[in-house]
Amino acid sequence: MMLDAKIPSGPLAEKWTKHKFNSKLVNPANKRKYDVIVVGTGLAGASAAASLAELGYNVKAFCFQDSPRRAHSIAAQGGINAAKNYQNDGDSIFRLFYDTIKGGDYRAREANVYRLAEVSVNIIDQCVAQGVPFAREYGGLLANRSFGGAQVSRTFYARGQTGQQLLLGAYSALSRQVANGKVKLYPRTEMLDVVKVDGKARGIITRNLITGAIESHSAHAVLLCTGGYGNVFFLSTNAMGSNVTAAWRAHRKGAYMANPCYTQIHPTCIPVSGDHQSKLTLMSESLRNDGRVWVPATVEIAEKLRKGEISPNDIKEEDRDYYLERKYPSFGNLVPRDVASRNAKYVCDEGRGVNETGEAVFLDFRDAILRDGEDTIRAKYGNLFDMYQQITGDNPYKLPMMIYPAVHYTMGGLWVDYNLMTTIPGLYALGEANFSDHGANRLGASALMQGLADGYFVIPYTIGDYLASTPYDKVPTDHEAFKTAEKEVTDRLNKLLSIKGSKTVDYFHKKLGKIMWDYCGMARTEEGLKKAKKMIQELRADFWKDVKVIGTNEELNQSLEKANRVADFLELGELMIDDALNRNESCGGHFREEYQTPEGEALRDDENFAYVAAWEYTGDNAPEILHKEPLVFENVKLTQRSYK
Repeated sequence: MMLDAKIPSGPLAEKWTKHKFNSKLVNPANKRKYDVIVVGTGLAGASAAASLAELGYNVKAFCFQDSPRRAHSIAAQGGINAAKNYQNDGDSIFRLFYDTIKGGDYRAREANVYRLAEVSVNIIDQCVAQGVPFAREYGGLLANRSFGGAQVSRTFYARGQTGQQLLLGAYSALSRQVANGKVKLYPRTEMLDVVKVDGKARGIITRNLITGAIESHSAHAVLLCTGGYGNVFFLSTNAMGSNVTAAWRAHRKGAYMANPCYTQIHPTCIPVSGDHQSKLTLMSESLRNDGRVWVPATVEIAEKLRKGEISPNDIKEEDRDYYLERKYPSFGNLVPRDVASRNAKYVCDEGRGVNETGEAVFLDFRDAILRDGEDTIRAKYGNLFDMYQQITGDNPYKLPMMIYPAVHYTMGGLWVDYNLMTTIPGLYALGEANFSDHGANRLGASALMQGLADGYFVIPYTIGDYLASTPYDKVPTDHEAFKTAEKEVTDRLNKLLSIKGSKTVDYFHKKLGKIMWDYCGMARTEEGLKKAKKMIQELRADFWKDVKVIGTNEELNQSLEKANRVADFLELGELMIDDALNRNESCGGHFREEYQTPEGEALRDDENFAYVAAWEYTGDNAPEILHKEPLVFENVKLTQRSYK
């Protein structure tokens, strides 16, 4: 079954302009008659809520944190891409578009990616106007640095806390609308279901995380801006609260889930140190600008290092293997994340890993400090170095950092058309919650770009086209559809509380995470995926028989919150396995060992798999139906990726 993405006709560079002109409009007086729900208040949610309220819509914004400032967007450290060409090094909108398509291994939709590159230039101006303190050159112009997958410097940054500063900008815009009475903010509130009336999204069911109260909220349209699902792996760089529940409940109500197996493994994370960890810490990709990645040239030297017989600084230059520089001379340490991650795995699998577990490589700033001086490096990355030292106890100014790949971002998400609408009319997905812009592998510094592009510059136009044909009538929350959805949510919570088993929620989450990492992580095989599917099915059955959820619903109950989310992760995990099994090729972050080039690179099958896989939910324990959106490449040539 083929999906229609509603991509405008005409030349690529004119599609968005033409589409905006052809979209229906809602006049300013009529905007006051429409209610819009925004779930999630990270970069995509906060920017969308602020922008829609500024236009005149009545907005309800929901977040499960105590403040929008605590959204996981603050963890994006390194920067935000934009095709400004301030460095005069050959950048352009088309080059950003091309790098993003290539970086995603030709598995993204051309029209959406070009629009993203096109509006990127406006994002920076918007954020500067908000007071975001981007780094500046000596003369006062905005500074840029390089990121993986590009040979130009297009990444704007605020030291190592870009996401935090951008979120504060969006939060200030949101707070202004809260003060104006155009946004009603609901913190400590979690969405647990979408409500459909006559086939359209008309509201949500929520749980107050303080009191446990189940509440209904009605609107004319619903925007999901709830981030990614990387925590299906348990250990990831995501905040512990990050989850898939909002998107998954929408999926169960009819929103297709697209490319769920596309997971980004980030190459520069602090390695796992033991079973006590509940999450992993990301060291920004910006560090690869000046840090050199290497391992010992031989297994023997690596063994001495692991035993503590020698220090990293004792290893001579000729005994070091700067493997990314050796294998990819054109890009060096700035290859895309999937390439850097896989190569780190390869050298560690050979026995050349550098920490006690054998699963770490060095990120070394010795040469940069010798070249530029410690003060210069401290000015660029000081807070990142301090964070590393606090976590590991090692001083990265004196010793190389140790890093290893870990789950970071998810390119898959709810399927959306060009307007960011899901397969449920009136339900939209923005930012990481949708699948649309990154293909099989996201380039660094593009997540912040997409979140703000969707919220500030895309949804304000596309939602108007839908609402212009929507009657002003409000659906009361005592409507039968709301009552039915409330009952379903309450019954599910009561069922979790009634099991009174012997195993904690974390027990099941950790088990699921290990299965996903071992069989659907950096490398996948048909045999392993089939084994994992069976293991997840058994684990899910055990969960619903033997999970222990303490307390009651009518209180602050994090055990219940977690159980609810892990139940969704168990279902999602199985779909991720199915999606990975269906895709008999390697592309970007989806690396099937059966499909690789002689050099160990991802081997695509464009003839059979140049499509978006969108899955339709058909019921508990029933196989999902695969729908396909063909990917047509009219402006870039499909070639085997090379960063050499």
